[in-house]
Amino acid sequence: MFLDFFYALRREGIPVSITEWLTLMEALSLGLANSSLTGFYYLARTVLIKSERYFDQYDLAFQKYFQGIESTPQLLDQVADWVEAPLNPLPFSKAERDLRLKLLETPDWKQLKKELGERLRAQDAPHHGGPKWIGKSGTSPFGNSGFSPGGVRIGGASHGQSALKVAAERNYKAYRHDETLGVRQFEVALRRLRRLSTRLEGAKDELDLEDTIDQTCRNAGHLKIVWTRPRKNTIKVILLMDIGGSMTPYARICSRLFSAVHKSANFKELKFYYFHNCIYDLLYHDATINPKKASKTKDILNSLSSDYKIIIVGDAAMAPSELLDPDGIIFWESLNVEPGITWLQRLARKFPYSVWLNPIREQYWESIYGSDTIKMVRDIFPMYELTLDGLDQAIKKLMVKN
Repeated sequence: MFLDFFYALRREGIPVSITEWLTLMEALSLGLANSSLTGFYYLARTVLIKSERYFDQYDLAFQKYFQGIESTPQLLDQVADWVEAPLNPLPFSKAERDLRLKLLETPDWKQLKKELGERLRAQDAPHHGGPKWIGKSGTSPFGNSGFSPGGVRIGGASHGQSALKVAAERNYKAYRHDETLGVRQFEVALRRLRRLSTRLEGAKDELDLEDTIDQTCRNAGHLKIVWTRPRKNTIKVILLMDIGGSMTPYARICSRLFSAVHKSANFKELKFYYFHNCIYDLLYHDATINPKKASKTKDILNSLSSDYKIIIVGDAAMAPSELLDPDGIIFWESLNVEPGITWLQRLARKFPYSVWLNPIREQYWESIYGSDTIKMVRDIFPMYELTLDGLDQAIKKLMVKN
């Protein structure tokens, strides 16, 4: 039943397994969806979705699959057959079955409108909790905060939302794993850089729990404690951020990354520099891009060791002249003797542990203005989206040389 819904979930990228699907079928056979589409929505999400990061994809798949289907005779017949199926241990009576099917029927909107007009003409005082008049907390088809198989909400808030409406609201869009990040998510992702720390020096005075368990198992269960050296923090990071111009729409997400990196205590050394569109002769100390508050890029390259991890944040979308020409920089008060691409290549050669984070979605990298320069920058640096998945891939890439 609803097998196409299984494939709809898979098309949205949700990792639904056959075992989970069979579990859902068993739950349906036990009547746990209460024979309502809303019940099915929550039951299927509970059984099939393993992480809130997929809730939004689930809502999209649910909306696409059930839109325009929930009240068709075919679905009513399916539910009727399902209720009467031998797998269902609940002995539904005909009256109970008819009531459950009624919950899925499309209301007669013309009749409801006619009845509403009659109620408005006849009702002269508030009536709450009843089955007929306009009011709250009853079973009347008119009012709010009550329950009716089909009706019109008047005032108040909806308490018995249809499953399609719930799915259409996409309340979990912010939980998607491919969405941009908050400060906390950045901090967690950057913390993974601690894996790069070494344990080569110092006394072995820290318990190695995993090796202790392994050696104890190998020792026939007799405890064998293993000690190791504390992890030494040797991580050195340089964050280079594009600022202004086409990066203005992404200022908020970039400021989140800046805050997360600045708050992080996982690095032995941490340096910040700014640039606009491309890196040239100068790297700036703050977001004002003031030449009086800058350092020569050559001096930075010469003074730092090559074991720094470089994280560059920018859209890489610019006029080709800005990347390829001498004096391509768009600041009137500055000139670049060498093309920006030359500086990027030097940076990549000096720091083999480097990545580029792009706030533009990857699907647009080959179609937007600046796609040519994006491609040229990608040929120099590994480029990833500025999303949770992208940052996770970038952190993994920083662990190996380019």
